[in-house]
Amino acid sequence: MSVFPPWPQSPRLRRVFLRDLVMLADIGVHPHEIGVRQRVRVNIDFGVQDEPGNGIGRDDLSRTVSYERLVQLVRGLIDEGHVRLVETLAERIAAGALADARIRIVRVRVEKLDVFDELDCVGVEIERAQP
Repeated sequence: MSVFPPWPQSPRLRRVFLRDLVMLADIGVHPHEIGVRQRVRVNIDFGVQDEPGNGIGRDDLSRTVSYERLVQLVRGLIDEGHVRLVETLAERIAAGALADARIRIVRVRVEKLDVFDELDCVGVEIERAQP
């Protein structure tokens, strides 16, 4: 099941995704959340331009964006310390992804998993694009 709505029709983009990265993060605004790591789930979709002439069909690593770099980005941001808002973490992830000019658009979902017993999660989903 796709987390995000379809990409725009133009430009033609190759969708790359990271699904259900679950980590412990020091996140939250309430006193009982500060200094306590809680589970967050991160999903990232990003679009890389997929136009004729950029090597479509070539099995060439230079055409790709590293999944590992984005996982390390998320790990690094979480390891930096306390963040008050899931929105802030999502914005930082999006900005880090867009630092790679090949990424034209990014969608980030950050969810806190253990906030309410009766809910699977609470969170935010954002979309950002290159200017």
